Amino acid sequence: MSDGAWMMVVATALALGALLFIIYATVKSIRNERTRGRSVWREFGLGLVLMILFFATWLAQGIAQWQTFTDEQGAHGESPEVGDFISEFGQSTLENWQSEFLQLFSFVTLAALFIHKGSAESKDSDEKVEASLRRIEEHLGTLPAAAPDDPGEQWQLPDTPLEIKDSVPASP
Repeated sequence: MSDGAWMMVVATALALGALLFIIYATVKSIRNERTRGRSVWREFGLGLVLMILFFATWLAQGIAQWQTFTDEQGAHGESPEVGDFISEFGQSTLENWQSEFLQLFSFVTLAALFIHKGSAESKDSDEKVEASLRRIEEHLGTLPAAAPDDPGEQWQLPDTPLEIKDSVPASP
């Protein structure tokens, strides 16, 4: 086997090791977080379905690639060898994963640096949080008189500390 083939075997082994670690982490999470008496599918269905879909599509990719590989080998008058196929399959798998991880990494990094107002990934602005708190205080009747009332500032909370009224009468 050539040096490139050995490197591909090492890279494939590392990728499979990462997959096994993810499977182990998922199983450990299910064991530690599961609520007694509730269905595993109800509590962890998303992760389990995504894992099943991943392995099903990876198997389908392997079958389709095996067919293509054997057709190409036959067209060149060569007999297909499993070692060569594993190397080619590992290469295509790692290329797919590399592009997906790059896309995911870019999304996470950009979402951490920038906002898109109203998106689930963006943090609420201070204005939005203060407007929510003001509505709650108005509803409860606890909004201090010092709260700004000027147009454009009605979302703001007053710059005073929180005042808590003691509802328990003082002892004589």
